[in-house]
Amino acid sequence: ARLNQPAGPMENAATGEVWLIATPAMALAAAGLAARQHGFTPLILGDAIEGESREVAVVMAGMAKSAKQYGHPISGPAVLLSGGETTVTVNNTQPGKGGRNTEFLLSLACALQGEHGIWAMAGDSDGIDGTEDAAGAIVFPDTLARGKLSGLNAVQYLDGHDSYCYFHARNDMLITGPTLTNVNDSRAILIA
Repeated sequence: ARLNQPAGPMENAATGEVWLIATPAMALAAAGLAARQHGFTPLILGDAIEGESREVAVVMAGMAKSAKQYGHPISGPAVLLSGGETTVTVNNTQPGKGGRNTEFLLSLACALQGEHGIWAMAGDSDGIDGTEDAAGAIVFPDTLARGKLSGLNAVQYLDGHDSYCYFHARNDMLITGPTLTNVNDSRAILIA
């Protein structure tokens, strides 16, 4: 379809103002303030981080290990905070369950390999990660070890895009229910 002439101004069009009451940057700043109040130095990495969930996780795992072992880019106790929305490219015909946050976390756990003194959480601010009932999950230093004791192979779950089932089996889900807001995803990596 093509217009022969541009449309003129709309009469009686509604006018109004738009107010942003929360933004991803504001959410991360609030998380940073809360971390500082609890004795952790926050480092906000950005509020618009994108890319494949599993690849972003490997980079952030490297940053967390560097902080833990060498005090760079920050020394503990600290928390790396980030936001934005990563993606998951499903490359098999029978994908499992999960969203970008649980995939990020399972990849992070695999990259950390049980590094002591590092915990993480990631969740979607609207309370729904992908299509499942959880906002995200939590990673503990013993996440992989506990999974292995239960007969779970984290790499197989990651390759099958089945991160939800891995964390659900460990009771490590972050379940908030619908929050009726959306300021993207939030990720926090705590370094003791």
